[in-house]
Amino acid sequence: MRGKRKKPRVTADTIRLRGRFWVDIAGVAVFTDASADLLEQIDAHGSLSEAARQLHFSYRRAWLLLAAMNRHWPSPLVQTAIGGHHGGGARLTDLGQEILRAYRDVQLQLEHLLGREVAAFETPPK
Repeated sequence: MRGKRKKPRVTADTIRLRGRFWVDIAGVAVFTDASADLLEQIDAHGSLSEAARQLHFSYRRAWLLLAAMNRHWPSPLVQTAIGGHHGGGARLTDLGQEILRAYRDVQLQLEHLLGREVAAFETPPK
């Protein structure tokens, strides 16, 4: 015979509010968590292929994501150089750094807002 399972009490310690956002231009999601992660890794490693490896993305996925980002903004977020004997490279443009910084700032603000509002979802003890 199984024992009765005790329901956890819903408190600020046990409940978490979660939220996600993305940048949408004309109905198209043009900047997401994956986009921000990719830009951070490109900035850290100076290489699209290494950024893809670090994120466990296929190179094709990373390339398509980057191409979509670059296509939807007024100027590219990442500048790439074709590989060769000494290898290519990738670097964030000033606009890419600005968009990444703004996205992460909004993400932090959203997390703080949700953290403050968790009390509204607590249930009183019975």
